[in-house]
Amino acid sequence: MINCIRYIFCKSFNPYNNLALEEYLLNHVKEGECILYLWQNEKTVVIGKNQNAWKECKIQELEEEGGKLVRRLSGGGAVFHDLGNLNFTFLVRKENYDVDKQLEVIIKAVKNVGIHAEKTGRNDITVEGRKFSGNAFYTDGSRFYHHGTILVSVDMNHLSKYLNVSRDKLISKGVESVKSRVINLNEYNPNLDIDKMKKELLIAFQEVYNCELTPIEQQEIIESEIKTLVEKFSSWEWNFGKKMEWTYSINKRFSWGNVDFNFVVESGRISQCVIYSDAMDTWLAEYIPIYLQNCLFTSEHIIERLNNILVDNNKQNCMQDIKDMIYDEKL
Repeated sequence: MINCIRYIFCKSFNPYNNLALEEYLLNHVKEGECILYLWQNEKTVVIGKNQNAWKECKIQELEEEGGKLVRRLSGGGAVFHDLGNLNFTFLVRKENYDVDKQLEVIIKAVKNVGIHAEKTGRNDITVEGRKFSGNAFYTDGSRFYHHGTILVSVDMNHLSKYLNVSRDKLISKGVESVKSRVINLNEYNPNLDIDKMKKELLIAFQEVYNCELTPIEQQEIIESEIKTLVEKFSSWEWNFGKKMEWTYSINKRFSWGNVDFNFVVESGRISQCVIYSDAMDTWLAEYIPIYLQNCLFTSEHIIERLNNILVDNNKQNCMQDIKDMIYDEKL
C-alpha cells in the first residue's frame, strides 16, 4: 500500500543527466512510496532499449544541429523530445505498481485544463484519437517505473525530422505520417504551458493517491551515484554498441512490434546474434541470442533452441510468431 508520495523536478535539459536521475530514483524508491519525476530533454531522440540507433535515427543530421541521441532502459520505439514536451516517470516497488492508477493521474490533470483525454491501446493517451502521450515500462524485478511523454507545444517539424519511421509501421496504424498521429495539447488549450501542466500533475497526483505530497530535495541525491549513471547513459557503448557486418538478417513487423534478427554465421554455426526490436517487452532481444549461441544455422535447429525457452502465457503468441518467421525463411 502506498502511504507516501513524493515528487522531483529535474532542472537539467540534458538527456544523459535526466535518464541517470531516473535510474537513480528507481534504485532508491522505498517500500510504500510512489515518486513522480518530471523532466525535459532539449532536442533529443530517445530510443528503446533494444533498438538499432542507426536505423531509427538520422544521427548525423541530429548531431550536426546540436541534438543528442540516448538509449533508455525501457522497450518500445524511438521518440523525439524538445522543450515543448514534458516527460513523467512514476517509480514504485513491485507490490504498488498500478499502471491504470498512474495513467489516471495524467488523464485527470489533462481533463482539469479542459481537455478530454483517454487511454487507447496498451500505451497511448489520446485526444479525439490523436496521441499526445506515449508510455513505456521497465522493471529490475523488484522495482518498476512507468514513464511517458506529454506533448504540450512540441515543434512538429522536428518531431519527424530526425526519425526514420518505417512505412510498414505507419500503415499498420492506418496513418500516413508521424505528424498525423500526434497532437499538442495547446491546440485544445492555447493558454496551457509546461509550468501549468506540472502544477496540474502534482494536484492530480495528490488527489488520486490521497496522500500528502512532499518534494525530494537535492541534498538527498547522492551525486557520486548520479555521476556513474551519467557516464553510462552518455557512453558510445550504451547508445550505439558495436556496429557489425551481418551474414544474414531477417526483419518482420508483427502486431506487437517489429523484430530485426541479425546473425554472424561462421562454419555453419551462429557465432553472434543481435535482435533489434521496438516491442514493449525487452525479454525477446535480451534472451533469445543467448539460446542461439553456437546453434547450427538452419530453421530446424534454431526452432529447436527456441522451443527450450520457457515463456509466460502472455508471451507465447510472440514466440510462436518468431518461430513461424524462422520456419518461413527455410534456412
